[in-house]
Amino acid sequence: MPTPSPRSRAARERAGKRWYVYLILCRSGTIYTGIARDVAARYAQHLAGTGARYTRANPPRRLLTKFACPNQSVAGRLEAAIKKLAAIDKKKLVGKAGAEVRKVLLY
Repeated sequence: MPTPSPRSRAARERAGKRWYVYLILCRSGTIYTGIARDVAARYAQHLAGTGARYTRANPPRRLLTKFACPNQSVAGRLEAAIKKLAAIDKKKLVGKAGAEVRKVLLY
């Protein structure tokens, strides 16, 4: 098995340190917004009822999207900006790239 190049190893390390903002569609029709490093694990917590208080009361239906952020600070600011949006505007974010969303909401 070939040894991974330092460049690909560095890219994997950066990806491992990356933070994500994610949107979950709840059974009540509302959209929950959160941040995490491992979105799949965090979503599993929401499904199991051990995630946020909000998703215990409004169980998740499905993960809508996630946006990669370079660090926790940017993810937190993006999360706060998304939470201020109306539900219809949150739905418009689905399918867009993280950089595009950050550009519109943060800069």
